Amino acid sequence: MRLKLRTLLAPALLASLPMAATAAFPDHAIRLMVGFAAGGGTDTTARAMAPKMSDFLGQQVVVDNHPGAGGAIANEILTKSTPDGYTIMLSSVGPLTVNMHFSKVGYDTFKDQLPISLGVTFPNILVVHPQVKANNLAEYVALAKSPQGVDYGSSGVGSAGHLSGALLNLIIKGHMQHISYKGGGPAMSDLLGNNVASIFASAPTVVPQVKAGKIRALASTGPKRFVLLPDVPTIAESGYPGYSATNWYAFVAPAKTPRDIIMKLNAAVAASQKDKATVDRLGVEGIEPVPSTPEEMTAFMHKEYDTWAKVVKAAGIKPE
Repeated sequence: MRLKLRTLLAPALLASLPMAATAAFPDHAIRLMVGFAAGGGTDTTARAMAPKMSDFLGQQVVVDNHPGAGGAIANEILTKSTPDGYTIMLSSVGPLTVNMHFSKVGYDTFKDQLPISLGVTFPNILVVHPQVKANNLAEYVALAKSPQGVDYGSSGVGSAGHLSGALLNLIIKGHMQHISYKGGGPAMSDLLGNNVASIFASAPTVVPQVKAGKIRALASTGPKRFVLLPDVPTIAESGYPGYSATNWYAFVAPAKTPRDIIMKLNAAVAASQKDKATVDRLGVEGIEPVPSTPEEMTAFMHKEYDTWAKVVKAAGIKPE
């Protein structure tokens, strides 16, 4: 009788082990990777949201920067990580939905990663060094259409900033030369040093420098004016109706991460997005939290993938 009872109980006990292990998640620190250098928009957002996520999960969420190849390096690291929830990433439009259009990228977002939640949205801002002879978008376009053209930097090939410039260049049929950096921070440093004429940069990178008078903002890329720079018109209202290139960041995990862990991480992101201190900190940068379910994020990413495929092909964008 004892042997029979033990035999009956054994499968039930074994079946409960994965659930018990998952229920204990997390029992140590979580690595939150960022595919760009410190000082850019993705890094700023990750560091703003990590503290409340840590509070919710009861374990520290540690930001870990892995810049290079427009975020592709960090994405490849993520896809090879153990799918246990302890390595996740805050990524962006380029690495998640644009880089896959490049044949050399070693991952497929839709096969190798699982969405956790959308994070935030905001526009990019076209800014120039004060010595550039352009006080508005019309004058910038004139420079871009001149024989010598104009150069612009971004946080990497396929990034939202790169795409913003590529889309504008296609529309105006100009001569805009893209310069790729390993993040928004390095791009801004070169702009401040007058080593590049302009950049399409994330709002967190731009606003402090614009308000300090060190650079000049010409236009924002979103469908409406940026809340922290209300006097700066959108590209759409500056003569190019229909133009829109919104920046966004989202949380992802390796494929095969258990569903209950994904949902616990989703709840941690949501807690951060609802936390007043976090919202206020992001608001100072003009960044808007956007909660979502994993399924809503998947649908959104597919839409973005299709939208930017046309720009990548038409502009002939190649990987770094």
